[in-house]
Amino acid sequence: MLRRTTLTADEDTLATLQAEADRRGTSLASILREAAQDKAAELRAARRPRVGYGRSTDGLRAADTTSDPVAEVPR
Repeated sequence: MLRRTTLTADEDTLATLQAEADRRGTSLASILREAAQDKAAELRAARRPRVGYGRSTDGLRAADTTSDPVAEVPR
């Protein structure tokens, strides 16, 4: 389901987006919808937890298997 909204933007921004729409042979609304979808996906990805849960099958710690720095847990 799509929802209509109003966008306020400066003339230069809208002119750039309209030029891109013309270049692609599509509407300004399509370009704006794509930009909104891309930004929403970026925001959703930024909210995802960055901590993973895993289990070693070989008994080695990450610090022992890589030359990259590994964060130390404060004690």
